[in-house]
Amino acid sequence: MRTAKGWIVFLVMGAFLISGCAAALIGGAAVGAGSGTYFYINGEMKTDYYSSFDTTWNACQKTVADMRGLDVLPEKEIGKGKITAVIDDEKVQISVIYKAKNLTTVSIRVGLIGNKLSSQLIHDKIGENLVRK
Repeated sequence: MRTAKGWIVFLVMGAFLISGCAAALIGGAAVGAGSGTYFYINGEMKTDYYSSFDTTWNACQKTVADMRGLDVLPEKEIGKGKITAVIDDEKVQISVIYKAKNLTTVSIRVGLIGNKLSSQLIHDKIGENLVRK
């Protein structure tokens, strides 16, 4: 009886890990940044970068330019900004939000309902641009 409960717990934890819900097992306290920790919720992929707001904003703009974004519309305010563009015939929205001196959150939505793979690709390119500075 005890072995059966152990297997059930093991299988449930395995299902969470395979489905990408590792943060649910940890309690959702994980913070991403350059380490590859991304949260994909409601069609938006978010991560934190250990970089200043302006540096992250510039990396996002460079990423859109490198990916040959069309109809680029940047809207920058104090502590937050949004870049809307069309990349490969998909509408892309990048939101940049100041969290702390060297901590910035970037959210990406590709398409109307979101595209996880495309969002991941854009995040990877932003990370590369931050490393190059």
